[in-house]
Amino acid sequence: MRAGPKRAITAEPLDFSDLGRPGWTRLQRFALEYVKVPKGHGARKPFKLRKWQLDIVKELYPSRGPRPRQGLVSMPRGNGKSGLAAVIALYALFADEEEGAQVLVVASDERQARIIFNACRRMIELDERLAEQVQIFQDRIYVPHTDSELRPLPAEPGALQGWDPSLVVVDELHVVTEAVYDAMLLAAGKRERSMLLAISTPGESTDSVMWRLVEHGRANTNDVSFKLVEYAAPEGCALDDEEAWKIANPALGDFLAVDAVRAQLRTTREPAFRRYRLGQWVGQVDRWLPWGAWEDLANPTRVVADREPVVLGFDGSASGDSTALVGCTVGPDPHVFVVGVWQNPGDVRWRVPRSDVDDAVAAAFDRYDVLELAADPWGWRSEIEAWAKRYGERRVLQWNTAAANRMAPATDRFYAAVTQSELSHDGNAVLATHLGNAVAKSTALGDLIHKDKRGSPRKIDAAVAAIVALDRAAFHSNKSARRRVRSFK
Repeated sequence: MRAGPKRAITAEPLDFSDLGRPGWTRLQRFALEYVKVPKGHGARKPFKLRKWQLDIVKELYPSRGPRPRQGLVSMPRGNGKSGLAAVIALYALFADEEEGAQVLVVASDERQARIIFNACRRMIELDERLAEQVQIFQDRIYVPHTDSELRPLPAEPGALQGWDPSLVVVDELHVVTEAVYDAMLLAAGKRERSMLLAISTPGESTDSVMWRLVEHGRANTNDVSFKLVEYAAPEGCALDDEEAWKIANPALGDFLAVDAVRAQLRTTREPAFRRYRLGQWVGQVDRWLPWGAWEDLANPTRVVADREPVVLGFDGSASGDSTALVGCTVGPDPHVFVVGVWQNPGDVRWRVPRSDVDDAVAAAFDRYDVLELAADPWGWRSEIEAWAKRYGERRVLQWNTAAANRMAPATDRFYAAVTQSELSHDGNAVLATHLGNAVAKSTALGDLIHKDKRGSPRKIDAAVAAIVALDRAAFHSNKSARRRVRSFK
């Protein structure tokens, strides 16, 4: 790339009509005829899409019907994500019959975004026909004949304003915030035909926009506007199961060497190996509950009946964090369900809507046979006193969640119930996130859960409320059993 003014483009515009109609076959032919592998395995040879790469392209660029507005490709490292993304970006820039195409490559910072940008630049340089069509600048690739451009951008809301992209390629979605993703989605929705495509490894935590989209894709396979392509080893597989490696890594044995993965297994911690090599969501490295244990117990079809005996657990914040009210049925098959969670959406001025919390408590007492409301008193003493006066002091208990002699046994009880499949729950996503955010700290009295670090935005209040609710439900269940035994005698 030469500095200074760029030469005028004198070559005639390229005619891509012989590649066929826009769609996956046209993209495949464009890659084979115009794109060369820039480096590594097969360098300088035509970019022939592997079958698995073609399967991805078919999902994103169907020959018939509408294209998805959003696409997410989740796979482990080393499978050529950046190379495939660069080919798709070049196709969108040159051959997708989009006049004035804007192709944006977005990543956590501009350096990361330039990985795909530089791959695109090198692919152009390796084909004289493409090189004659463009002017390459430090921050963009420009096609004068169609007034089209390709740019790398950092994942910042301000940097994403004012664009009209035909394609947004997001590199490593797991580090992108909700605000940035929303900004990209709104920008990409201005054209009749546009797409936001993310290609990423799984993230460190389920408290992320990527996990939300993975869940949506898994649950909504018929959503034509959203396509999820996910490569991951089966849950619970052994780390050294090489058949599982093949499932997660379509390039294994091709340009991803098996012996390299074997070597990495010997020196990589299990959570990192599962994430980066098996494509699995392992949550936080030190998360409290085993991965997947809580999710396996979901029973959203179970309805807690009116006047059914329940216990409510309450964990509140005084101002800007989150507040949770969680219920648990009393009996041999406890069912945990969320009554309400109120959490800060990211506004420093936000305060817990105490009247809404009070209304939720009142509605729960009206609907269920609430044997007890166990509430952490910090910041809510006046409300708890009012609830005790309204519903009776025997039914409202101040439960100090900071007291390790109470909380540690309750935490261990909850852990045992989950790992031994002794409860069910309503599948509430917020509660699942809070449980996933919780990390364990061992004490002489048992484990206690905490945030991952002081001041962390990852909230755990619903998890705390659930622990309290289950513990008190078990107490009342055992008390009823003792009554029945005495009556029998």
